[in-house]
Amino acid sequence: MNSIPTTALGLAESGLPVLPLRADKRPFGNCRACADNACGGRPNMATPGPCVCPWPCHGWAAATTDPAVVTSPQWTAAWRRARAIGYHPGGAGVTVVDLDNPAAVAWARENLPPTRTVVTTRGEHWIYRGAMRSVNGVRPGVDLKSLMSYARWLGPGTGTPADLPDVVRALANKEPAAARPAPRTVTVPAPAGGGECRHRSPAYLERGIAMAEQRITDATSAIHITVYRTFLAVLSAHGRCGCLTEAHIGRLFTAAQAKGESPRHCTVAWSNAATTLGM
Repeated sequence: MNSIPTTALGLAESGLPVLPLRADKRPFGNCRACADNACGGRPNMATPGPCVCPWPCHGWAAATTDPAVVTSPQWTAAWRRARAIGYHPGGAGVTVVDLDNPAAVAWARENLPPTRTVVTTRGEHWIYRGAMRSVNGVRPGVDLKSLMSYARWLGPGTGTPADLPDVVRALANKEPAAARPAPRTVTVPAPAGGGECRHRSPAYLERGIAMAEQRITDATSAIHITVYRTFLAVLSAHGRCGCLTEAHIGRLFTAAQAKGESPRHCTVAWSNAATTLGM
């Protein structure tokens, strides 16, 4: 029996904003009405709560403490498909220092004050009382998850949450300790196309690619899913008519690698997007 809906309801009733996560630990995609944020998103997108539609749309912003929403037919259907529970740390008034490997955990033990600790599959979550902006890659293997982000619920953990220390807040203002390598050129064949071109002019395609690059560059969290969704949007708009070239794809891959994505992740994300669209 799936215990996820029961656990999620209990967490929501205790005041933790929850949302369902897929097997890949990511939120479910938006419904058709909200696809590509066509609905405009939730007002401000700064606090958790349901979208105007009844589905768990808009990722972290869907997180809710309302039992009526958590147990609604649409959310119940999502919980049946869910493989994990996510929550919005900022909405709960906490910050999660996500330590992704043993080296990051060792660093935290030497440099951060003790607080509540939750063991993860690869490292630990250190949870502090207080919210702040979320930033990925503040140092090798360390992400900060709080406002406008989500974390996976892995249990209450051990220890007492400490107040958010200045040393953690300061991490958000620092460049990553290790410089990322220069993006490596990856060649991916452009779609063969063959359909009717819907572009009003070459400038339309250029503007679309530039906007996609900017969307990736501006991402401050959920880099993997942002890259995938951007690739999906580009292929959906420009992948069937033959106008999309390897140079265009290279620009997108370069932007993604500058945000820390590996060449392999870029290739996999592009392939998955093409498969989703039946290309």
